[in-house]
Amino acid sequence: MSISIAHLGPPGTYTEAAALAYAHTLASETVSPPLLCPCPSIAQTIRSVAQGEAHLAVIPVENSIEGSVAVTLDSLWQLETLQIQQALVLPIRHALLSRGSSLEAIKTVYSHPQALAQCQKWLETSLPSAQLVPTNSTTEALQNLDEDYTAGVITSQRAAELYNLPILASTINDYPDNCTRFWVLGKQPSLGGTHTSLAFSLPANRPGALVESIQVLATRGINMSRIESRPTKRSLGEYLFFIDIEADASQSAVQLALAELATHTEILKIFGSYRVLVIEPTDRCQD
Repeated sequence: MSISIAHLGPPGTYTEAAALAYAHTLASETVSPPLLCPCPSIAQTIRSVAQGEAHLAVIPVENSIEGSVAVTLDSLWQLETLQIQQALVLPIRHALLSRGSSLEAIKTVYSHPQALAQCQKWLETSLPSAQLVPTNSTTEALQNLDEDYTAGVITSQRAAELYNLPILASTINDYPDNCTRFWVLGKQPSLGGTHTSLAFSLPANRPGALVESIQVLATRGINMSRIESRPTKRSLGEYLFFIDIEADASQSAVQLALAELATHTEILKIFGSYRVLVIEPTDRCQD
């Protein structure tokens, strides 16, 4: 039986490119090639694994320009059964696809909100009057281009090849080193690695509560590579804190640190330890 990997679709998204790269790493370990399963939204991609409809999910968690993907963090906190198996880092190179004859003809630009934000300066300079329309993915609106020659979609060069659509402008992201980090989620316990992700809520909103929590890591020499807050959705001013540490949760010193951290928190969730795979640009996924 093939391993099924859910991802944000339709085909041609950057998430699909990350899923393809991950599937390639699994090819030597499985009898049948992994089966990719496109989903209409990030939340549905995550739920497909939680509900047993797919074995794994590849989902975006953080972009180097626009920061974290809120729906990914919120969904992971709310679901109790998922573990991070792997992190994938993919270079992102945006292109504007359109059947219009020139940039001057474009009146509407569609794309995922993250992609629109990653091209904000280029849009303000090159298409200052265009209406920006957010979509669930970078490929969802491509069907509009066959009927509307005044529309453009910010997506990948691979999408242009898949759907046989012209590229009106290429490499339009505002920063050349744009990249996105993805997580591979599954129900099985992770096998360990160089990084561990976790999140916690605090028992009380008082001075020093957060400092006392993260000081546990500092005193043990555990480097914290990321920290950010998300609303608990219970009350204004209450937050969850998501943290990445550069350590394996299976190590005894890390286990002791996490045990002490738990005494300072209301709820502590460990999402797993994993390795980070940097995907080298190729014809398949660089654009």
